[in-house]
Amino acid sequence: STEAHIAAAYQHERAAKSHRTAAAQSDAGAREACEQSAVSACEHSTKADEASIFALGESVRSAKPEVVGAKYGF
Repeated sequence: STEAHIAAAYQHERAAKSHRTAAAQSDAGAREACEQSAVSACEHSTKADEASIFALGESVRSAKPEVVGAKYGF
């Protein structure tokens, strides 16, 4: 469960970094570079969402299913 949360955090950090890079490139007028960084940010965001859902599932499975799992459908 800990590893799953760390993996999700890593992907969120990568998405944030790509968004910051895209913002800086936008400010500099570098449209193509900005677009590439924005696409990368979206890809990392998708991976981060998937990793977050997986981490949640891992946490729920390690808890009491009747208390926590029913709420999320796990």
